[in-house]
Amino acid sequence: RSDGPTALILSRQNLNQNTAMPAAERRAGTMKGGYIAKKETGDLDLIIIATGSEVQHALEAAAELPGARVVSMPCVEAYERQSDDYKESVLPSSVTKRIAIEAAV
Repeated sequence: RSDGPTALILSRQNLNQNTAMPAAERRAGTMKGGYIAKKETGDLDLIIIATGSEVQHALEAAAELPGARVVSMPCVEAYERQSDDYKESVLPSSVTKRIAIEAAV
């Protein structure tokens, strides 16, 4: 690939997989930099944004919150290059309660 970064992302951790969503949809969303990993089951009032291995924890938390949406955001730069309509569909500006989960060393 010559038009951007390429990565193989591996982990030694035993990570839970988001099998509720087809792999092709996860891949397409990853290529866009961010996607809805779990849609809310009630009125949307909270967005949990997570990266990498933290997505599993966001999914667990959202399972207890009907109004919570989980967004997997593996690459903010790629997400920012998407259309305004796409970005608004993933992170609606009307929802201001947001939590971000990201690993730190």
